[in-house]
Amino acid sequence: MNKPGLFIVTGRPGSGKTTLAHILAKKVGCPAICRDEIKEGFVNTMNSSHESLGNNVNKEIYDIFFGVLNYLISNKISIVAEAAFQHKLWLPQLEPLIDKSRMRIIVCTIDRNLARSRFIQRGLSDPNRIRFHGDKGIRAAINGNEMPIGDYPSFVTLRNQFIINKLVYPEE
Repeated sequence: MNKPGLFIVTGRPGSGKTTLAHILAKKVGCPAICRDEIKEGFVNTMNSSHESLGNNVNKEIYDIFFGVLNYLISNKISIVAEAAFQHKLWLPQLEPLIDKSRMRIIVCTIDRNLARSRFIQRGLSDPNRIRFHGDKGIRAAINGNEMPIGDYPSFVTLRNQFIINKLVYPEE
């Protein structure tokens, strides 16, 4: 039985995930499902902003995102999924997709200072960025401040070896 491809593109903010996801989707011939784009559509529909939607909105968007991924994969549609995966929250939702798809994980890596610069520049050039995402780093930059750059964990550091092996060396 042919399993659909699930190409997961992740990495720290400003690493080029969305750009790569759209290029990859076009080359593979499948849709790109981007978590931030889903959130932006939700914020637009609600005619609101990130701050006014409440503390639970990101979890609701994550659930919608994974619902879409699960629906498409369950219906044999290959996809590129893009998000800055918050691993401890998202890995449990990826596990059910392992056996349903040919999962590949692409981690965009970049110098953390360059990533910050790109992230801030993108936010400053897009007046809707704060409205959609409430980015604290962009708010700080607007006010002439700089937030500390955090570490960005990899999938490998937070997975048990069995699941890593299943993702990296899937049985075909």
